[in-house]
Amino acid sequence: MKEPIIVIGHKNPDTDSVCSAIAYANLKHLLNGENYSPKRAGHLNEETQYVLKAFNADTPEYIKDVRAQIRDVDISEIDGVDESISLKCAWNFMKEQNVSTLPVVKNKRLCGIITIGDIAKSLMDAYDNRILSEANVSYKNIADTLEGIVEVGDASGYFNSGKVIIATTTPGTMKKQVEPGDMVILGNRYEEQICAIEMNAACIVISEGAQTTVTIRKLAEEKGCTIIRTPYDTYTVARFINQSMPIGFIMRRDGLVTFHIDDRIDNIQDIMAKKRYRDFPVLDANDNYMGMISRRNLLGTNKKRIILVDHNEKNQAVGGVDQACILEIIDHHRLGTIETMSPVYFRNQPLGCTATIIYQMYREYNIQIGKDIAGLLCAAILSDTLIYRSPTCTETDVKAAKELADIAGINDEEFAANMFNAGSNLSQKNVKDIFYQDFKRFTVNDTTFGVGQINSMSEDELDDIKQRLVEYIKEIKT
Repeated sequence: MKEPIIVIGHKNPDTDSVCSAIAYANLKHLLNGENYSPKRAGHLNEETQYVLKAFNADTPEYIKDVRAQIRDVDISEIDGVDESISLKCAWNFMKEQNVSTLPVVKNKRLCGIITIGDIAKSLMDAYDNRILSEANVSYKNIADTLEGIVEVGDASGYFNSGKVIIATTTPGTMKKQVEPGDMVILGNRYEEQICAIEMNAACIVISEGAQTTVTIRKLAEEKGCTIIRTPYDTYTVARFINQSMPIGFIMRRDGLVTFHIDDRIDNIQDIMAKKRYRDFPVLDANDNYMGMISRRNLLGTNKKRIILVDHNEKNQAVGGVDQACILEIIDHHRLGTIETMSPVYFRNQPLGCTATIIYQMYREYNIQIGKDIAGLLCAAILSDTLIYRSPTCTETDVKAAKELADIAGINDEEFAANMFNAGSNLSQKNVKDIFYQDFKRFTVNDTTFGVGQINSMSEDELDDIKQRLVEYIKEIKT
């Protein structure tokens, strides 16, 4: 499923950038049914918070960066396996799935990983004859590995004490070798089977599919001895039986390199390059296992798709914008420094507010404007044009705001006064917050400068903070 297209305004968002993002995301969804998500690139001021609450709008999620994340990559959704499965089962699963690493998972939590290399190394290592009991192997794993059946005993039981021996001698000699709790691999020889059971072997493995007698089965039940029959010959049984060990015995549990679904792609590439294995587990925000990612997955990284509203300057845009796929720009400012890899829909009009342009687009597409959306757009125009007093305000802005106010059922002048009062609490803020609450950076040739603005309904309040701002400006200039 594709990630939603992000509709976002500039850093230090004002009411226009936030309300325009919400309204335009709504318009685009109504036009083509695709999922559009309004976001914000900074913290909301009190004025904008007041507007969102007045018109029942959810606060857009804050995002700091739009560089590609793991969630933008098609990760391999490899099912996690239980640590109780056998090495042979894990090996077969890897071949079927064409993977070299398996995640070991319990209740969605990652317990460890096992690789083809880990399995190969374990099978090449020289283990002693007690390795199966040390690994606490289940009889079911042994039977499955040897393609046999548990003829007598509990398949869910475990071989957890004793050694594994192959009966190649006479019963008299066997009595010196077999100890209580051992596992004995033998063939179709009645005397050896009787001897192993009477010596309190925990399990006998009968090769070549040999049938057991009623007497043998009854004696095994009485003595608590498990009988496993396999079609393999004794040599093959001896070769394969260690493959019945559970992967939990050899898997890696500590020092695992994992990534989270929201990790940035450029942050994980160096880590992946330094590790000798190729596949890495991916976890969600709650640390639950999701899938695996490898360097080859990164070849199909999807850039985040975004629409910019109320700005077209790179230094005003959300972080990582140059690594995103910009689809559209809707703005009313001068042309800035945003560059794109491919042609985009760019609508820029000399109006007092971006919301006015978006209002026009609703009308052009004959899309009915809901009461709350109308209120958001009207508030944005009132804010950006300072209730029609700004030198950038046009008759088009005024006409749009009046029509939107009618739809929203508000008096534009009264609402604007309440809105500005809500945002006019400058005396309670520190000078840095006041200075940057609606601040934009611009670049002309090699010169970068900033323009900020504040609104207040009180001349006394402005006089009170003026000197503080002057001193702060001097401080940050040096």
